[in-house]
Amino acid sequence: MKTLVDRDREVVWHPYAPPVASPLFAVERAEGVRFWLDDGRELIDGMSSWWSAIHGYRHPTIEAAIKAQLGRLPHVMFGGLTHESAVRLCERLVESSPEGLERVFLSDSGSVAVEVAIKMALQVWQARGRPQRRRLLTLRGGYHGDTFGAMAVCDPVTGMHGLFEDALARHFFSERPTCRFGEPCSDEQFEDFTRLLEMHEGEIAAVILEPIVQGAGGMWFYSAEFLRRVRERCDETGVLLIADEIATGFGRTGRLFACEHAGISPDILCLGKALTGGTLTLAATLASRDVASSLGKGDPGVFMHGPTFMGNALACAAANASLDLLDEGEWKLRVAAIESWLEAGLAPCRSLPAVVDVRVLGAIGVVELHEPVDMAVVQPAFVEEGVWIRPFGRLVYTMPPFVTGAEDVARICSAIHRVVATI
Repeated sequence: MKTLVDRDREVVWHPYAPPVASPLFAVERAEGVRFWLDDGRELIDGMSSWWSAIHGYRHPTIEAAIKAQLGRLPHVMFGGLTHESAVRLCERLVESSPEGLERVFLSDSGSVAVEVAIKMALQVWQARGRPQRRRLLTLRGGYHGDTFGAMAVCDPVTGMHGLFEDALARHFFSERPTCRFGEPCSDEQFEDFTRLLEMHEGEIAAVILEPIVQGAGGMWFYSAEFLRRVRERCDETGVLLIADEIATGFGRTGRLFACEHAGISPDILCLGKALTGGTLTLAATLASRDVASSLGKGDPGVFMHGPTFMGNALACAAANASLDLLDEGEWKLRVAAIESWLEAGLAPCRSLPAVVDVRVLGAIGVVELHEPVDMAVVQPAFVEEGVWIRPFGRLVYTMPPFVTGAEDVARICSAIHRVVATI
């Protein structure tokens, strides 16, 4: 009899994998911060299912909300129709997000949220009679998604999309900030960004960046002062600022939104991943009143985007339940505790020969290596350790669910140390 993995390899194509994925593990069930493989092995999830399952798996509050919504309205098209779960979610996102964001466009995934943000910025300048402002300024080391608009603003080297380079729109890339989180940002460290903005101001529609934490492009944490200075320069030049908080939103860095570390508000904000607590796919793009009114007044007077499953009622119900859990406020203490546990647990990695750097911020722990990992070796090694860690490139990192306890964080850290020590 064929195993589930055997059947998978005949028909399924997995992310960032050849047609036949290897190594591959079959999951039977999940609960709390653990999932179980079909061979009975139990794994602590150190990845929050790609950073989304912040409350762990099968949280009763979220499951109850989905079941209740399923009994009333699972989905209805959002063109010309609305429903309570979507309106309530948008109201709450406006209330909780950085000041000045007043309009919410719902979509299906983080990549699409970024596409929506880029299209908003371009349409704003079309409406303002400045169509030549159609390029973006971004930071090297960034990652914004896998669709074509999003790929075009990913780092051209670490963004994993060099294969498509000739087919992508051409944008401007400033050097990655060298000023680390918690440090000041000097004029010299900000010079390249200033130079590019001044040189191409008339062409730039928006700056797009991941605030404070650059995710899949390098897991780099940079200075809040750098982000404040970006906001100031955008204000001086009239260039829009797009903040991609798909990875950082909803508490991952110790603040509800990473922009709060710098005390700034973007003109457009992208959210996703943890929005539904990792249960259903949903994303959101928030816009300021100025962005919305400019776009609405210009030709054609409507925003030219419309996902089929926009405002999916089940996903909106899950998101509202996840926000209910965040509103209880316990996540702040939990993330602060995880940060201290990660600091202590990953510190021994600093002395390993393979390690370049160890850094921690909120519920994010990163061990950067000199050389890329061999996934065929490292992934099974972590499974043998009883934890699920999914490295990429030179980065072995963890983003555990906020409900992960001290003992489980310690097991994650010790597993990282043991596996990295063998590299």
